[in-house]
Amino acid sequence: MTLREIYSANKTKNDGSFAQKTPVISFEIFPPKNDENGEKLEKLLHHLSVLKKYDPAFVSLTYGAGGTNQSSALNIVKRLQDDLDFNVMPHFTCVCSERAHIKDYLKEIEGLGIKNILALRGDIPEGVVEADFDFHYANELVDFIKAETNLSIGVAGYPEGHIECEDLTLDLKNLKRKVDSGADAIFTQMFFDNDKFFSFYESAKKAGIEVPIIPGILPITSYGQIDRMLSMGRVTMPHRIKSRLEKFKDNPEDVKKTGIEFATTQCQQLVDAEISGLHFYTLNSSYASSEILDNLAVVYIKKY
Repeated sequence: MTLREIYSANKTKNDGSFAQKTPVISFEIFPPKNDENGEKLEKLLHHLSVLKKYDPAFVSLTYGAGGTNQSSALNIVKRLQDDLDFNVMPHFTCVCSERAHIKDYLKEIEGLGIKNILALRGDIPEGVVEADFDFHYANELVDFIKAETNLSIGVAGYPEGHIECEDLTLDLKNLKRKVDSGADAIFTQMFFDNDKFFSFYESAKKAGIEVPIIPGILPITSYGQIDRMLSMGRVTMPHRIKSRLEKFKDNPEDVKKTGIEFATTQCQQLVDAEISGLHFYTLNSSYASSEILDNLAVVYIKKY
């Protein structure tokens, strides 16, 4: 199914039953690094086989700038399709990629039966001259994909603003450019403050953005993750959760338990608000996502 079909089908389920209240579930993974013997890939496929019971609408697969892991990514796409029968949404970053290469890659993934793609600008490698790029912004890539393929297109959104854009109003205008170019859904960067997401959501709707906006969920499972998470983009963490994690920093199990409890509450609030979906950044592990979804199932079976 395409993103358009996935989220429009979910939107029509409004009779109040438990099944109708369940958002579209999706998971994100990345190609394992330094996996010459394939052991990491087999481990990843095992984790995904565990997550399959949650009936994800699709699994998204990240992609290195300039096609640095294109071969391994396409191999994983095939394994996800053949071994687990997943609907796969590959990512594609346009920086450092020539127009002809992108066109060839798009033909290749359509040949695999892929229906969806996540179109991103990508991070500009240090020392690379941006003027040499065929594409400078994600909306240009969306335009190209729309013209060259029948793929349904997802794009990224930033509830607290893109790290390279100081102006939230301008960042929202850039997001609308991507939607106006043909994007069918927006998947947000991770966030830990639902108020920031809801403010972003309302601002997007007021700006005329009508496509589904899907929150990206990254559960905290280790204390060491926190600084990395907060440095990756413009992301803030509420003091109440940060101080609680600080309290347990020397107890990994308590950190993991606290992170999962927080993410469960976060997801519960989003589902209560009847958001269209939940997109889990799994970090190639099934544990945290499984725990959260099991917790939510208990809550919503009781409620509905």
